[in-house]
Amino acid sequence: MQRIRLRYTKRGRLRFTSHRDFQRAFERALRRAEVPMAYSAGFTPHPKVSYANAAPTGTGSEAEFLEIALVEPRDPEALRELLDASLPTGLDVVDAVEARVAGLAERLTASVWELRLDGVADEEAERAVAAFLAAPAVEVERRTKNGVRTFDARAAVAELHVVAEPGGDVGRTGAGPCAILRLVVRHETPAVRPDDVLSGLRAVADLAPPVPAAVTRLAQGPLDEESGTVTDPLAADREAVPAGHSKAPGAAAATVRTGAASA
Repeated sequence: MQRIRLRYTKRGRLRFTSHRDFQRAFERALRRAEVPMAYSAGFTPHPKVSYANAAPTGTGSEAEFLEIALVEPRDPEALRELLDASLPTGLDVVDAVEARVAGLAERLTASVWELRLDGVADEEAERAVAAFLAAPAVEVERRTKNGVRTFDARAAVAELHVVAEPGGDVGRTGAGPCAILRLVVRHETPAVRPDDVLSGLRAVADLAPPVPAAVTRLAQGPLDEESGTVTDPLAADREAVPAGHSKAPGAAAATVRTGAASA
């Protein structure tokens, strides 16, 4: 059995695709591409697909990961191209490697998020960020299926800062100010999401954007605490390719250097 790990995106309007919707679309793509999938045993067999830490509905992402099991070997890059062509634009398969090192999920220890706050000036955002980082704890509430839960949104935040982008208007949806935050959050329990950090900014500094924030995951993978770098979780599989085997062409690096104030 061969295992292939894929990185895919959620872009544009397809950021509103739920994880269940993506699962259905991906299984249709597997059939269209005639991928020789391995199936589970039992009365209703399912293709063996493992999803890792999917982004919440409504958020974009450049770094979603999954793993598939095949009963016949395939070239990872050729398989990536077939699956990418079988999915709608916006759900794009951008990287593929053969799984050679165990524990992909364990390598996903942090995420880098971009939060675009239309209607918020940089100075206002910087004051809120400073207050958030200075707080020893920032308690927020989230409604769950078991009721309202209160937890600390500060402890999981490794870095948070305002990004100064040249040109100023990149990514804006209106003519007013637009503050852009870069957030690095550790994957802990309970999981802290970008909307929890926004709730924390509102709690400590009364930061309330007039329109919902546009949130995009830029990367997820191992976090280097010293440098604040989130690195490519598929790098270990690429580096483990035996001598004489070519690596996947055009493999995109998922490293994101944040270069900002840290926890």
